[in-house]
Amino acid sequence: MQPTAMLTALLGGVLIGAAASGLLLFNGRIAGISNIVAGLLHPWDDNAGWRLSFVLGLLAGGVLLLFAHPAAFGVPPRSLPVLVAAGLLVGLGARISNGCTSGHGVCGLARRSARGLAGTVTFMVTGAVTVYVVNHLLRRTF
Repeated sequence: MQPTAMLTALLGGVLIGAAASGLLLFNGRIAGISNIVAGLLHPWDDNAGWRLSFVLGLLAGGVLLLFAHPAAFGVPPRSLPVLVAAGLLVGLGARISNGCTSGHGVCGLARRSARGLAGTVTFMVTGAVTVYVVNHLLRRTF
């Protein structure tokens, strides 16, 4: 791994931690992205303003990076339909587990939550098994 890759990963981690800490400190909310986005499905709720601001900030960060450093995105590892299907499956898993990697992994582990640990272990094991099956057993049919 190159030093620049390590530094950008470290910077990304610091920014994620700062955003999660800021949301908890200033809003008293956990930065579980799947639940924040799901809350936007009920826009009449009093929480819609901060939820929309948080999600728009996430999207703006990605768009800014795309324009500032397009090489950071690289070539997609799979076709668009496979990426869409994978994204939908991740979203379904996040809804089933009532949380996502940001809520359980980043915030839950930081709060020493047993539920966060169980969710994170489940995400990691499921992800590793999925990568193995897709890359080694299905022989790149996707």
